[in-house]
Amino acid sequence: QVQLVESGGGLVQAGGSLRLSCAASGRTFSSYAMGWFHQAPGKEREFVAGINRSDGSTRYADSVKGRFTISRDNAKNTVYLQMNSLKPEDTAVYSCAASSWMSGIMIALGTGEYIYWGQGTQVTVSS
Repeated sequence: QVQLVESGGGLVQAGGSLRLSCAASGRTFSSYAMGWFHQAPGKEREFVAGINRSDGSTRYADSVKGRFTISRDNAKNTVYLQMNSLKPEDTAVYSCAASSWMSGIMIALGTGEYIYWGQGTQVTVSS
């Protein structure tokens, strides 16, 4: 069992930055690939970024490439999402999730491959 708690969301102007954190409980955090997803009102949850458990390989949605960076610190059981050059269309609830798909070595894009989820943190970008 892994419990995930996000923090760092808030209100920011367009062009600004935020850093989201996701703290995990349990001693098996390093066994999972981790992902960040977002869900805007009236829309489905979408993949934003992911990082594997082994060599730190990452994947990003096209909409955030070059602006967002995912990283993890296994010693702190924490995964981060650095968000720069924020746009109003980035406004959503951001959730982190843990995946054991392909033993955590590959990064899944679909929500079905993630087994543990946090409650989410709201990010609002004003124009």
